[in-house]
Amino acid sequence: MELLNKEEIEEVMSRFEKNNPNPKCELDWKNPYTLLVSVVLSAQSTDKSVNENTKKLYEIADTPEKMIALGKEKLVEFIRPIGLSANKSKNIIALSEKLISDFGGEVPHDREKLMSLPGVGRKTANVVLNVVWNEPTMPVDTHLLRICPKIGLAEGDTPEKVEQSLVERIPEKFMTHAHHWLILHGRYVCTARKPKCEECTINDICRKNIK
Repeated sequence: MELLNKEEIEEVMSRFEKNNPNPKCELDWKNPYTLLVSVVLSAQSTDKSVNENTKKLYEIADTPEKMIALGKEKLVEFIRPIGLSANKSKNIIALSEKLISDFGGEVPHDREKLMSLPGVGRKTANVVLNVVWNEPTMPVDTHLLRICPKIGLAEGDTPEKVEQSLVERIPEKFMTHAHHWLILHGRYVCTARKPKCEECTINDICRKNIK
């Protein structure tokens, strides 16, 4: 499928910006640590489920020290409805321990250091950098991997390839908010089962609709 040209990408991003000038992460968080934990928990789950099951958790464990004091077994009780609770709780306790031992209990403002934490991959690191520090990163989740090649914004069949393509093609001035716009577009408009093309603000530009 033919990729969008520079002018078309500019128009797509401008329309997203006009409709939602200040998009927000849909995960609830109190500090960088709770955001990091929520992003880890959101793997193969929904933001809504994570928010519902972490509200009470973060009232008693919103720092690495408090999470370790809570312990894995009690943590599992809080997050079981989210799914994959055994593995996720193991990673959360382990990353909490590493934050204390290697980073003074603080979430590092560095992609490689973030990715050294158990359960933290490139996408998670990019989310934390973007949401906490407004870094112009491009976290590629299942939504972006699915819709960006279809729209014509990027090429690639892996998160890494799509991320690289988006970073190369999206103008820098849009990068702080671009991944939020695309996630929300994939989540609510360009859905996997029944895309709402009639409601789509970029349906006249989308390569899927232009044969």
